[in-house]
Parts: sequence; C-alpha cells; structure tokens
Amino acid sequence: MVRPKALSKKQQKKGIDFKKIKRKVGRKLPPPKNATNTEIKSKAIVLPEQSVASDRVGLAVNKKGLTLKELLQQTSHHNPKVRRDALMGIKDLFLKHPDELRLHMYAVVEKLRERIGDDDKLVREALYQLFKSVIFPSCKEGNQGPFVSLMMAYIFNAMTHLAVDVRLMAFRFLGLVVLHYPPTFLLYAEKILQNYEEILCKHQLFAQDRSKLKTALAGLMCCLSLLPCNDQEDNASEKKTTGKRLLHGFEQDVYASSSGWNTLGLEKLKGLVPVLINCLREILSVVNSLPSLEFQSFDCMLTILQSIDLAVKFFIATIDKSESDLQTTLGGATLATLDQGVASVILKRLCVLFPLNPAHHASQKDSDRYFALNVMIADIFLSCSEWISPPDDMSERFLEFVEVMLLGKISDSAKTEATVSNKHLLLPFIPKLLAQVPNNWKSRLLQAFTRAFRECNHQSSLKLAFLSIIEEIVIPGQNRIHLDVSDPELLDHQIAWVRELPALLIMLGEKHQSVTQVVLRLILRLGQSASSRPTLQGEYDNIQYPLQDFFCKCQDESSVSYGPFIRLSQDCQELAVSCLYYFSHLDSALLKAIATCYLCNDLEPSVLFRTIEVLDSAYAAGHIWISDIISFFITLLSRFKVSPDNALPVKEVEPKISNCGTLRLLTSVVCSCLLHIGDESMVLQMIEKVIIDQMFVSLQKLKPSRDNACALLRLLVTLDSKPTRLSEQTIDGLASFLALYLIDICSVVIPHISEEDDEAAVAFLDRMTHYYVLPCLFLFDRSQRLLKLVLNEMESLISGRTSLSCLKNGSHGTDHSTSVIAIVYVLQLMHKDFKIRQIQSSFKAEIECILRSLQALVESSTTLEERHKLQCAYHRVHRMLGNLQERTPCLL
Repeated sequence: MVRPKALSKKQQKKGIDFKKIKRKVGRKLPPPKNATNTEIKSKAIVLPEQSVASDRVGLAVNKKGLTLKELLQQTSHHNPKVRRDALMGIKDLFLKHPDELRLHMYAVVEKLRERIGDDDKLVREALYQLFKSVIFPSCKEGNQGPFVSLMMAYIFNAMTHLAVDVRLMAFRFLGLVVLHYPPTFLLYAEKILQNYEEILCKHQLFAQDRSKLKTALAGLMCCLSLLPCNDQEDNASEKKTTGKRLLHGFEQDVYASSSGWNTLGLEKLKGLVPVLINCLREILSVVNSLPSLEFQSFDCMLTILQSIDLAVKFFIATIDKSESDLQTTLGGATLATLDQGVASVILKRLCVLFPLNPAHHASQKDSDRYFALNVMIADIFLSCSEWISPPDDMSERFLEFVEVMLLGKISDSAKTEATVSNKHLLLPFIPKLLAQVPNNWKSRLLQAFTRAFRECNHQSSLKLAFLSIIEEIVIPGQNRIHLDVSDPELLDHQIAWVRELPALLIMLGEKHQSVTQVVLRLILRLGQSASSRPTLQGEYDNIQYPLQDFFCKCQDESSVSYGPFIRLSQDCQELAVSCLYYFSHLDSALLKAIATCYLCNDLEPSVLFRTIEVLDSAYAAGHIWISDIISFFITLLSRFKVSPDNALPVKEVEPKISNCGTLRLLTSVVCSCLLHIGDESMVLQMIEKVIIDQMFVSLQKLKPSRDNACALLRLLVTLDSKPTRLSEQTIDGLASFLALYLIDICSVVIPHISEEDDEAAVAFLDRMTHYYVLPCLFLFDRSQRLLKLVLNEMESLISGRTSLSCLKNGSHGTDHSTSVIAIVYVLQLMHKDFKIRQIQSSFKAEIECILRSLQALVESSTTLEERHKLQCAYHRVHRMLGNLQERTPCLL
C-alpha cells in the first residue's frame, strides 16, 4: 500500500481546473471575463423646426396646451377621468377662443353627443354643463336645427338605457335642448311623451328619491309649456317667430309634425295625464306619513299639477277649433266627444284628493304649501268644468274653496309672496263662475270678491289681477262671457268697484305707476262704455269730485299742493286727460283744479296742449258750460308763470331757456279755441270784464306780469273788431293799464338797445318789443278814444299828476326820468306804425301837452346828466310833432 503522505504530494503536482475564490461580504462582484459591453456613446443630434411644439404654431390650445382635435379624441378614452378632463379642457378652449366653436360647431356636437349616454356620472354632468354654459349660448343667434337633430337620436337612445341615472340625465339634456330650441318638441312630440310616460311609471323609485322625479318633471314642464293653448293670433305669431329660427329644410318637418299633433301626440298626452295623477297619489301616500311637507315633495306635486293644468288647457284650446277640421283629422268624430272620458278621469281622480289637508299639525309654511296645491287642483277643476259639466256635489266643494280663498287668504297676501302668486290662478275664473253658478252662489262670490278687492294691498301685484277682472265684468263685449247687466245685485257691486278707483289712484301716487296706468285705463274704458248705461254713467260722473285731489289738493295761491298727476309719466297723464272727455258734465271745481295743476312749470307743454284739445272737444259735445271753459282759458293765460319771472327775453337765446315761448303758443291755441266756441261778440262781452279785473288785480299787486298781460291783450284783440266792440267802461279801464304797460316794456328794452352795437341784436330787440306792443297798436287803431286816453295818462305821468309807484315798486326799479324817456320811446314806436301815425295827427294837441310837460321837466331838472337825457327826449318829440304838422295837409 502507498503511504498517504506520498499520495498527497503526488496530487499536489497535478493542475487545478477551478480555482475557488473567496469573496468578502459586501464587495461588488466583478463582471465575468466573457461579458459583452453594451454601452453606446454618441452625441446629440439637434434638428431645428422638427419639435412637437412646432406643429401647434397658429392653433388654438387650452391652458394645458391641447388642441381641439386632441381634446375631442380624448373624450373617447377608456378612462372616465380622462374623458371628464377632456370635456373641461374643451370648455376652457371655447371660452378662450370663441371662434373655434363657431368654426367647428357641427363636428364638435357630432363627437360630443356620444357622451350623452356615458356610464360615468361626472362625465355626463361635465358634458351637460358644457352644452348649457358654452355651446348653446354661443349659437343662440345662429341656426341650431342641424346639430339639435344630431343630438336627439342619442338622447332618445339614452332614455332607454338600463341605468336609471343615465335615463334621467337624458331628460335633462332634452329639457336643455327644448329650452334653447322650442321647435324640438313639435318635431319629436310622440317619442318625447312616450319616454316620459315610461319613466314616470317607476313609482317606487320616485317615492324613495323625489329629486330624481323632479329631474324628469322639469323637462316635461318645459315641453308642455310650448303647447298651443292661446288664441289663433298668438299661435300665428308664435309660428312666425319659430319659422325665423328654422332652416328651409326643417320648416316642412315642423309644420308636418304640428299638423299631425292631434292624432299621434294628442293620444300620447291623454295617456300621460293619468300617469301624472298616479304619481301625485304615490307621493301623497308617502308625504302623509312624514311629520311635515318637505320642499322636494311639494315641488314635485306642484310641478305635476302644473303639467296636468297645461295639458287640460291644451285640450280645451283644441276643442275650440272648427268642427270640420276636427272631423278631418280624427276620422269623422269630434274631439270633444273623444275627450269626455279624459276629462271625467281627471275630475274624479282629483276630486278624491281635494282638498289636500295635512294629517298632522302643520306649520304656516306647510299650510301655504298645501294651499298652493289646492289652488292648482281648483284651477284644473274649473278648467275641466268648461269641458264637461261636473256633478253638483263636486262643484260645491270647489266653490266653497274659492269663497274661502277670497275671504280668508287674500287678506294675508302680505305674508308670503308665493301665496300671492297662487291667487292669480283662480281670479280669471270669477267672471265665468258669475255667469254660470246659481243666484245664491253668485251673491256669495260677489260679496267675497268685493271685500277682497277692498282689502287687497294697493302695492301688491294682486291688485292688477283684481282690476283686470273688474274690467272684464264691467265692460261688456270683451269676451264670450254674457253677464246680465240688468241684475241689480251685480250693478250694486259694479258701482262699489267704480267708487274705489279715485281713492286708489291717490293712494298709489307716483310710486306705483304701472298699477296707476291700469286704473286710469279702466276709468277710460268705463267712460267709453258708460253712455249706454245711464246708472253707470251717473257713477262715472260722480268720480270727478274725488278726482280733484288727484290733480291738485290745495288751490290757494299762497300755498299750492299738487296731486299725483303732476309726477306721473306722460303715458299716465295722457290717459288721465282722455278720461275728462267722457264726463257728461265737467264740474267747474275740477276744471279749477286742472288749471291750477297746469300752472306748474314741471309739467310738459305737450300735456297742456293735449288737455286743451280734449276740453275743446268736450265743450263741442256739450259736456262743459261756456262760462267754465272761458274761465279755464283765462286762468291759464293770466296765471301762467314765465321763468325767469317777469323778465323780457332781451337776448335771442333767452326764449329757449325760459318758457315764454310756451305761453305764446298757449295764447295762440286759446285764441283759436275761443274763436269757434260761439259768437265772437258774445264771447267778447263775457271775457272783457274778466280781463279788466285780472289787469287791475295785477296793478294792485304792484308787480304786473308783462307776458300774461300781453296774452290777455292779444285775446281781446282776437275777439275784437274795427271799430271796437269794447264797452266804454272797458276802454276807460284799459287806458291807465296800457300806459303803464307800454312804459314798463320800453323801460326794460331801452338800456339794452343803447348797449348793443350788433345790428342783429338790435333788430331782435325791436322784434321782441314789437311783439309786446302790437296788441296795443291794434286797440289804438280800432278805438281813437282809447289812444287819446292813453296819451293823456302819459302826460299826467310826466307832469307828476299820476304816480309811477307801480313801476318803482315792480320787479325793475325805474326812476322818473327813465319813465319819461320810455314814454318818448313809446311815442316813437307809435309814430313808426303807418296807421297809428295817421291817427296821431288827430291828437296833436295831446302831444303838444306832452311836449310842454317835457320842457317844464327839463327846466326843473337838478343834475346835468338828467337834464341832457330829458333834453334829447324833448327834441325827439318836437321833431315827431313837426312831422305830423307837415303831413296834415296830405291827410286833408
């Protein structure tokens, strides 16, 4: 045997195939010797104008830098969050770049419509908000028909979706489309109503969640409100308006659909009404178990009743069509006959529910809500009563409710505005009920209506509804309702309503002019129709006495308190003025109040002249005594206030600032009216004493108004003739007044003439002076005696025998020398007139007396300046007298 030691040495000499390497823990292993190096080293290659951003240059992008094309592609992404973000990005893009929507409207709607039935709730809501806030408002002025037709197919598809939320969202989209494009309902009426009927049959679902029911009902209300329930004129105008928004390709579809409405859509609507009533009953069964009537349930029930009401009114409007059309469209049967069953179902099912009362103690809010629901049920019942005669026991219940509403609830109208709005629904039925109900109920309803009208707040909008019903009852021939106007009880209540109108006008004042306008229009209509009813005419005449405070409350010259009339709009003032014509006799007190009111400078001149026109027509119709209308005209001319007060328009711009032009036009109009109200000489005899009295009153006040005096003088001249018709007493009274009047006119003009260097300004002053002086020249031409008295009065003023205190204490302080110069200027004005110059030749003695008085005044003057002015005046009169003496042989 070999020894082990020798064997180990032998083995060590042999080669080692695998060397075992010991590795320390934590050290990285070296790569294997046969490993391939895959590292590639290269430099970046820069290629200008080949970046992704360069493709977006000139394109509209949103805040994330995405274009419209990219966003539309993302709306089909499998991730709902991406789809929602894409819709929000589209909204942001359209808000920043509105032109993008107008340019790509059709393509955008064609792509977005796919998301109407999206499975994700947030995506559907984002799409709805996009259409509501951006797309529909942007195309309001354009044609919406093409893309609406694109959407409707997807909306109807979503309405049949298995998920209820998707179906409800489809109804929201439908409501949005119909709201912005009403012809949609006429185009797809049958399908729309069918889908509503199917969704509303899910009573259990809606009984648990009323918010879903409200979502479905909101669109239904929008659709049913488009039903043609008005008269033919309204339908024609609506069709005309609708036609403007349609392309020619869609007009035929719309009219074809509307013409076939009675056969297909009408049957669907008939089937929908019982479904709505069943929904109402299901909600009531749930509500009765609740402690209170919460808002969502109330809102759903109210919307259901409003939808039924719209359908019923459409049925009634359709019945009113011609019999031949109905037989053609319905195969020979009348629509009224076919719809008797529908009306009977509505009446029976609703009457079982009426009146709705809470099963527990209700709060004020719940009571108001139940009252609103009962009002709607009563409205539907009364509408159906025109369609089919209900049983007497049903009618009794509803008539009692109407009476309670008028007597009890109306007085609480100030508590809640919602309660007030509900009362408008039943008031239009009052005239029909009065014409149909038995006498005992007619009496009860009249008493309740009259009391409610009196107690209703005049500031409430409900007052307008009462006034409308009163007009419908009182004014015959307004509609097809035939009331017995000879009924004593009805007449008593009509009289009571008429007597309330003047006090209502005064209470309304100028703060509620919309109601005031309605009241005035009612009074006008009463006056127009009262002539055929003597009793009503007497009551209409009596309202003029309380109407005095409507024009002017206090007529004292010291303190005048104007009524509401002065602050009303011109439309209201026009109505009030027109009412005056229809009084069979206008009282003088009312005319005085009107005249006092029209002296206010705040009144528009057009209203004043319109009033004169109406009163002139009333006089021609025999409604005003001649003495009263003459007194009215003279009051206007004598007391009309010119601003600035008692000042001549010495510059050409001043007539535009002041209202003296209004007085001149008023003078012309009054003169024209007085010329044809009767014999001129008789009218002159009636007014000459009144005019003289007015002139003496102005002299006693020591502040005569030049414009008013000129107006009265022109009135005298218009009615007078040559030779004069004025009495000697009138001429004696005119002499002293005319002398002071002429001196006052010239004393104001002379300083301005001496200061003006412009020939145009001087010519204007001459024209203005001539306007005021011309009536006096006419009077002098017609009465030489009057001229002689005026010359004597002027000589007395120069010599000092007559006082000039009225001029000194007037609005313009005038010393004696200035008055004397004014007298000389008056003589020169007379001398310039050809006719008066011829007459002056007969009064040389009077002019010589004036000349001697001037000479004496010159000699007694104390200052050099005054003596110079008087000396110049003396020479002017002396030259004028010389000219008269030279012309005397020619006159002979």
